[in-house]
Amino acid sequence: MQKYVLLLIFMGLFVSCELFESKEDKTQKLINAELLAIDWNDVDQYPLFDRCDETATKQAQRECFQNVMLDSFSNALDSLEFQVNEDLNDTVYIDFVIDEHGFISILNVEEKTSVLNEITDFNTKVSELLNDLTTVAPAIKRGNPVSLRFRLPLVLNTD
Repeated sequence: MQKYVLLLIFMGLFVSCELFESKEDKTQKLINAELLAIDWNDVDQYPLFDRCDETATKQAQRECFQNVMLDSFSNALDSLEFQVNEDLNDTVYIDFVIDEHGFISILNVEEKTSVLNEITDFNTKVSELLNDLTTVAPAIKRGNPVSLRFRLPLVLNTD
Protein backbone atom coordinates (compact mmCIF):
# COMPACT_ATOMS: atom_id res chain seq x y z
CA MET A 1 0.00 0.00 0.00
CA GLN A 2 2.86 2.35 0.87
CA LYS A 3 4.32 1.76 -2.60
CA TYR A 4 1.10 2.97 -4.22
CA VAL A 5 0.98 6.03 -2.03
CA LEU A 6 4.60 6.90 -2.84
CA LEU A 7 3.96 6.28 -6.53
CA LEU A 8 0.95 8.62 -6.45
CA ILE A 9 2.98 11.30 -4.66
CA PHE A 10 5.80 11.11 -7.23
CA MET A 11 3.33 11.21 -10.12
CA GLY A 12 1.63 14.20 -8.52
CA LEU A 13 4.96 15.99 -8.26
CA PHE A 14 5.78 15.41 -11.92
CA VAL A 15 2.38 16.59 -13.09
CA SER A 16 2.29 19.58 -10.77
CA CYS A 17 5.47 21.06 -12.27
CA GLU A 18 3.33 22.53 -15.05
CA LEU A 19 1.20 24.24 -12.42
CA PHE A 20 4.21 26.32 -11.39
CA GLU A 21 4.73 27.66 -14.91
CA SER A 22 3.49 31.22 -15.22
CA LYS A 23 0.76 32.25 -17.64
CA GLU A 24 3.22 34.53 -19.39
CA ASP A 25 5.59 31.62 -20.04
CA LYS A 26 2.74 29.47 -21.38
CA THR A 27 1.58 32.34 -23.59
CA GLN A 28 5.10 32.95 -24.87
CA LYS A 29 5.50 29.26 -25.74
CA LEU A 30 2.22 29.33 -27.68
CA ILE A 31 3.25 32.49 -29.53
CA ASN A 32 6.65 31.05 -30.42
CA ALA A 33 5.05 27.85 -31.71
CA GLU A 34 2.59 29.88 -33.81
CA LEU A 35 5.35 32.11 -35.21
CA LEU A 36 7.34 29.06 -36.26
CA ALA A 37 4.28 27.62 -38.03
CA ILE A 38 3.71 30.75 -40.17
CA ASP A 39 5.14 30.80 -43.71
CA TRP A 40 6.65 34.29 -43.79
CA ASN A 41 7.58 34.02 -47.47
CA ASP A 42 3.98 33.97 -48.65
CA VAL A 43 0.94 36.19 -48.19
CA ASP A 44 -2.71 35.24 -47.80
CA GLN A 45 -3.81 37.83 -50.36
CA TYR A 46 -1.69 39.63 -52.93
CA PRO A 47 -1.91 43.39 -53.43
CA LEU A 48 -4.96 44.22 -55.52
CA PHE A 49 -5.47 46.83 -58.18
CA ASP A 50 -8.96 48.14 -58.91
CA ARG A 51 -9.36 45.85 -61.90
CA CYS A 52 -8.41 42.69 -59.97
CA ASP A 53 -11.13 40.52 -58.40
CA GLU A 54 -10.71 40.22 -54.63
CA THR A 55 -12.93 37.10 -54.56
CA ALA A 56 -10.72 35.24 -57.07
CA THR A 57 -8.38 32.45 -56.04
CA LYS A 58 -4.99 33.33 -54.64
CA GLN A 59 -3.28 32.22 -57.86
CA ALA A 60 -5.63 34.35 -59.98
CA GLN A 61 -5.00 37.35 -57.69
CA ARG A 62 -1.26 36.86 -58.08
CA GLU A 63 -1.51 36.68 -61.87
CA CYS A 64 -3.72 39.77 -62.00
CA PHE A 65 -1.32 41.66 -59.72
CA GLN A 66 1.68 40.68 -61.85
CA ASN A 67 -0.04 41.51 -65.14
CA VAL A 68 -1.27 44.92 -63.99
CA MET A 69 2.14 45.76 -62.46
CA LEU A 70 3.91 44.81 -65.68
CA ASP A 71 1.44 46.85 -67.74
CA SER A 72 1.91 49.86 -65.45
CA PHE A 73 5.70 49.61 -65.55
CA SER A 74 5.70 49.09 -69.29
CA ASN A 75 3.48 52.13 -69.85
CA ALA A 76 5.61 54.26 -67.55
CA LEU A 77 8.87 53.20 -69.20
CA ASP A 78 7.61 53.50 -72.79
CA SER A 79 8.27 57.23 -72.74
CA LEU A 80 11.98 56.74 -72.08
CA GLU A 81 14.33 57.07 -75.00
CA PHE A 82 18.08 56.88 -74.78
CA GLN A 83 20.83 57.17 -77.34
CA VAL A 84 23.76 54.83 -76.97
CA ASN A 85 27.08 54.48 -78.76
CA GLU A 86 27.33 50.70 -78.38
CA ASP A 87 24.65 48.02 -78.48
CA LEU A 88 23.19 47.00 -75.14
CA ASN A 89 21.82 43.57 -74.35
CA ASP A 90 21.51 43.36 -70.58
CA THR A 91 19.03 42.90 -67.75
CA VAL A 92 18.72 45.34 -64.86
CA TYR A 93 16.78 44.32 -61.76
CA ILE A 94 14.57 46.82 -59.96
CA ASP A 95 13.55 46.15 -56.36
CA PHE A 96 10.17 47.50 -55.26
CA VAL A 97 8.12 47.49 -52.11
CA ILE A 98 4.40 47.88 -51.66
CA ASP A 99 4.02 49.02 -48.06
CA GLU A 100 1.17 48.21 -45.68
CA HIS A 101 -0.67 51.33 -46.91
CA GLY A 102 -0.47 50.32 -50.59
CA PHE A 103 2.18 52.82 -51.68
CA ILE A 104 4.60 51.55 -54.31
CA SER A 105 8.20 52.72 -54.04
CA ILE A 106 11.54 51.77 -55.52
CA LEU A 107 14.10 50.36 -53.14
CA ASN A 108 16.94 49.87 -55.57
CA VAL A 109 17.81 49.95 -59.26
CA GLU A 110 20.68 47.59 -59.90
CA GLU A 111 23.76 49.43 -61.05
CA LYS A 112 25.24 47.73 -64.09
CA THR A 113 28.43 49.32 -65.31
CA SER A 114 27.69 48.35 -68.91
CA VAL A 115 24.41 50.29 -68.75
CA LEU A 116 25.73 53.24 -66.75
CA ASN A 117 28.66 53.64 -69.15
CA GLU A 118 26.21 54.13 -72.01
CA ILE A 119 23.37 55.89 -70.15
CA THR A 120 24.72 57.82 -67.17
CA ASP A 121 21.36 58.95 -65.79
CA PHE A 122 19.53 55.66 -66.41
CA ASN A 123 18.87 54.79 -62.75
CA THR A 124 17.65 58.29 -61.94
CA LYS A 125 15.21 58.48 -64.84
CA VAL A 126 13.82 55.00 -64.21
CA SER A 127 13.39 55.76 -60.51
CA GLU A 128 11.58 59.04 -61.22
CA LEU A 129 9.12 57.41 -63.62
CA LEU A 130 8.35 54.38 -61.49
CA ASN A 131 7.96 56.24 -58.20
CA ASP A 132 4.88 58.00 -59.60
CA LEU A 133 2.85 54.81 -59.92
CA THR A 134 -0.59 54.44 -58.41
CA THR A 135 -1.39 52.93 -55.04
CA VAL A 136 -2.95 49.51 -54.54
CA ALA A 137 -4.74 47.61 -51.83
CA PRO A 138 -1.87 46.15 -49.77
CA ALA A 139 -1.04 42.48 -49.36
CA ILE A 140 -2.76 40.69 -46.47
CA LYS A 141 -1.17 38.22 -44.06
CA ARG A 142 -3.32 36.71 -41.32
CA GLY A 143 -5.88 39.50 -41.65
CA ASN A 144 -3.35 42.34 -41.43
CA PRO A 145 -1.95 44.55 -44.21
CA VAL A 146 1.74 43.85 -44.75
CA SER A 147 4.57 45.13 -46.92
CA LEU A 148 5.52 43.09 -49.95
CA ARG A 149 8.89 43.28 -51.64
CA PHE A 150 9.38 42.13 -55.20
CA ARG A 151 11.91 42.31 -58.01
CA LEU A 152 11.26 43.24 -61.62
CA PRO A 153 13.70 42.38 -64.40
CA LEU A 154 14.06 45.12 -66.99
CA VAL A 155 15.53 43.81 -70.24
CA LEU A 156 17.55 46.35 -72.22
CA ASN A 157 18.11 45.54 -75.84
CA THR A 158 19.15 48.05 -78.50
CA ASP A 159 18.96 45.71 -81.50
